[in-house]
Amino acid sequence: MPVNLNPPVAKQLLPVEGVILGIAEANIKRENRRDLLVMQLCDGAKVAGVFTKNRFCAAPVIVAREHLAAADGIRALVVNTGNANAGTGDQGLLDARTTCAALAGLLGCKSTQILPFSTGVIMEPLPVAKIAAGLPAAVANMTGDNWFDAAHAIMTTDIVAKAISKQVVVEGATVTITGIAKGSGMIHPNMATMLGYIATDANISQPLLQQLVSTAANRSFNCITVDGDTSTNDALMLIATGKASPNEVTSHAAYGVLLDAITEVAIYLAQAIVRDGEGATKFITVQIEGGRDEDECKKIGYAIAHSPLVKTAFFASDPNLGRILAAIGYAGVEDLDVAALQLYLDDVLVAENGGRAASYQEADGQRVMAQSDITIRVVLNRSDVNATLWTCDFSYDYVKINASYRS
Repeated sequence: MPVNLNPPVAKQLLPVEGVILGIAEANIKRENRRDLLVMQLCDGAKVAGVFTKNRFCAAPVIVAREHLAAADGIRALVVNTGNANAGTGDQGLLDARTTCAALAGLLGCKSTQILPFSTGVIMEPLPVAKIAAGLPAAVANMTGDNWFDAAHAIMTTDIVAKAISKQVVVEGATVTITGIAKGSGMIHPNMATMLGYIATDANISQPLLQQLVSTAANRSFNCITVDGDTSTNDALMLIATGKASPNEVTSHAAYGVLLDAITEVAIYLAQAIVRDGEGATKFITVQIEGGRDEDECKKIGYAIAHSPLVKTAFFASDPNLGRILAAIGYAGVEDLDVAALQLYLDDVLVAENGGRAASYQEADGQRVMAQSDITIRVVLNRSDVNATLWTCDFSYDYVKINASYRS
């Protein structure tokens, strides 16, 4: 089961004026499950996003980038699960564009005003006919309070849906932010292998919206890893409808308030993905402190977070903590002085002066390892830059889930 992650509560997910959502069962991979989502946006809504850096990116990623660049004004997003439409060549591109055209015909807009997204099995042809047949039902049930069902419709191997709402006051106006995400395995930046959609009724310019989503992603979804595999289909989209106020956010202070709020939503969703990591039993925060720059902090953090030996030790609650030292050592920071750093497990000093701390007792390590939420702290003592990442353990179930993913 997910690690200390509660399912969303429908009544706590707030509508965002200017966004309506519809869900359908298109039977893409399995029958009788919600697997198709349509999000229609009001005229004038702005959309910005960040996408996977995997060179084998999926057809919908390519098409979504093209449509955003066309600057026609995005009127809807369409998301299907059960099929990634990745590794599908020219036919995959045609299928993604056909999906956009089918929805555009129903909504009375241009196909370039539709953004397509897919998640599921790679290298399988997209069942366009099923999607096209399901779109009318999705359009027919579009409402502003459909976020709960939308969060369920984008799930694949997720056990728990991921959704959150928040309200803040920006320059005297109450601004609503609601976000949903999916992700459980094949999680690693960039983008952390997931689909995420955050909508707000804030009024903000397109350049600032792009800056905002990029910054929020770097502080959230680009700080998580489950298994070190970067997906072909990652996307995080930020929608701003402008309905909360007629005036655009322009001041530094107002932008800061909005950035903090959207980042808080993004961090919650990103951590929820790790807590629901395939087979996860432990949620692990990796804090690297006192580095010279963010790059070396993240190198060391990811070396720890990616190590199968570290992750399996945490699953077994086995304080075999020399594995963490080994990961720090091979992270690629060539001039690292290992004698100058300290390693902590929560409040327990594990290593210093290049080896085991004199005060460390195995029982203390065992006590921390038995927890479901654990923090690893590495204090480098090189300068004053810090970085925080989130990961989980590797269990037997991770292998079982991924060995039978297509069946």
